[in-house]
Amino acid sequence: MPLLVFMAILLALFVIELMEPVQVWVIQPFTAAVAKVSAVILQTFDSTVQAQGIVLSNIKTGAAVSIQPGCNGVEAMIVVIAAIAATSAPWKYKLIGFAVSFLAIQALNTLRIISLFYLLQWNPVWFEWAHLYLWQALIMLDGLIVYLLWLRLLPAPTDEPPSAPAGGATP
Repeated sequence: MPLLVFMAILLALFVIELMEPVQVWVIQPFTAAVAKVSAVILQTFDSTVQAQGIVLSNIKTGAAVSIQPGCNGVEAMIVVIAAIAATSAPWKYKLIGFAVSFLAIQALNTLRIISLFYLLQWNPVWFEWAHLYLWQALIMLDGLIVYLLWLRLLPAPTDEPPSAPAGGATP
């Protein structure tokens, strides 16, 4: 049953994500924020980096990467949200799981974007390989690891039978 709940939530979240208003008002601004955060981090080391919308570029060399759907961490987050939501746990723990998984996925995704930005400038062939294979797997693996760690931190279910009514009478 939890697998069916997971699949239903996953399908619903992916359908919602693909809706035009969600793309325009949530996904695109979020992706631009991911580019901006990446640029701010990069600017501590390299003042020639800037973000314009979803594009991260080097104004000196002209090298640029565009953060497209699938590269913003949203899909990995959807999978983890669906897994956490489908797991039998108190909502307090689910909300903590959502927050921690969001931070973990976005932290690794920021590292991914920064590494790909520099890898593109160094070697486009390695960029393609890292972008299409290495980082896609690592982001999903990050989500899986965060989910599994979250599962380990859940309180153990109690298997105690209900207490007998007062007076020791049992039906």
